[in-house]
Amino acid sequence: MTTTRWVRWGVAAAAAMLTFSALSACAEAGSAQNATSSDNPWQIAGATTSTGPSGPREGVPDSDRQAENGDGGDMDRLALNAVADIEAFWSENYSANFPGEFRPVAKLISWDADAAERDSVEFCTVSTHELVNAAYCGEDETIGWDRGVLLPELVDRFGEMAVVMVLAHEYGHALQIPAGIATEDSPGLVTEQQADCLAGVFLRHVAEGDSPHFDLNTSAGLNGVLGATVAVRDRDPDDPENVHGSAFERVTAVQMGYTDGAGSCAEIDEQEIEQRRAGLPVTFDTGEEYMQLEVTEDALGEMAAALADILPVADSPDYDYDGVPSSCSDATPTEPVAYCPATEVIGTDVDALAERAGGTGDEDEPLSAVVTGDYNAFVVFVSRYTLAYQNAQKLTLTGADSAGLRTACLSGVVTTALSRVDSNPRLSAGDLDEAVSGLLADGLAAADVDGEVVPEGYLRLEAFRLGVLEGESACLNEYE
Repeated sequence: MTTTRWVRWGVAAAAAMLTFSALSACAEAGSAQNATSSDNPWQIAGATTSTGPSGPREGVPDSDRQAENGDGGDMDRLALNAVADIEAFWSENYSANFPGEFRPVAKLISWDADAAERDSVEFCTVSTHELVNAAYCGEDETIGWDRGVLLPELVDRFGEMAVVMVLAHEYGHALQIPAGIATEDSPGLVTEQQADCLAGVFLRHVAEGDSPHFDLNTSAGLNGVLGATVAVRDRDPDDPENVHGSAFERVTAVQMGYTDGAGSCAEIDEQEIEQRRAGLPVTFDTGEEYMQLEVTEDALGEMAAALADILPVADSPDYDYDGVPSSCSDATPTEPVAYCPATEVIGTDVDALAERAGGTGDEDEPLSAVVTGDYNAFVVFVSRYTLAYQNAQKLTLTGADSAGLRTACLSGVVTTALSRVDSNPRLSAGDLDEAVSGLLADGLAAADVDGEVVPEGYLRLEAFRLGVLEGESACLNEYE
């Protein structure tokens, strides 16, 4: 018997499970052993940089690949060019990593979710009417996508490379069983994380400049790809009906393929995922699915008390909740929270910080990429306290790639401590994704004392993840 795997983008279209996408590409034969910088696992030595182009290459003829029910429009051409490059990559590299020979999917199909029901077609035995999805169907080895709603929205929010990422993930599902890294009985979370990883292998190939139709830079391009990954995170990753994993987990799986090649994808199983979770909250306790701590002066006071316990400072900073300082003799005040080393004061515009928290988002949003919520705000407050902690350690507070990333890393340390059962306040599973989203969106929690932030979102995420998983000493050793 075969299984049906889908990609869910927030719309419950059928009683089937969806799959989704991840990011990046590969080095020679799927191995990244000599292609990454030892200081930065996402950076490709001697290849595409943050300043290079990202998206479809100009002047390159379209692929002759065809999709059933296609309309020949921009979205179909984008998807078909992506599939052509993905197939060319795996045709060359599959046998170096997995047993047997690469076999392309049997068929591609395109549809418009906005089409009238009478004009809809079937994909994997399901009507495509209002089906806002992209997916791999194991029953007939077909990959399909919604060209009318999903793909245009992906391009609008994240850029064309998000579509490439989605289809690289779907093709990952087509590879899993033939490659012997999954079976029809494998847990959904495992197969989803493997597909994220395999997509990471492919888009590394793009980032190295070897894809015929596409380029990927490591700033806006990679930020968009990771943003789309966050868009399909599971709200409750321990719910059996959710199989993608949290945004935090998905980004990690993507990086595994991107930096370590296809072999790392084969190592993903339930035990590996559990080790990666490192005791962090992965499910919502009953009643706290959408529980939010209102950003108020009292709540910030509670957070400040927790921070003093987690990262003690001999002379704790003072707190001003009437706004950020208008000036500071040795730093540029940052909005909506600022730390002034000269006065040892953390000033907060409480209303502006509360506005950053926003709401929890609508369950029916097709692409809920901006994960708003309380910790999207609180983590910025946390980050300014970690600057006071660094000042007490006589560490430099300026430099986006040093102090800024160290700040993100130490904010990750605090995040882990706040996740403990006895913590007050205590984080839930969704809070981690709120921090990940904020780090990708504007990176305020990764800003140095002057508000300077590295442009590469993946660097900000990597620093935060290091602190979450490996602790304070790792942060101080990595970002000197």
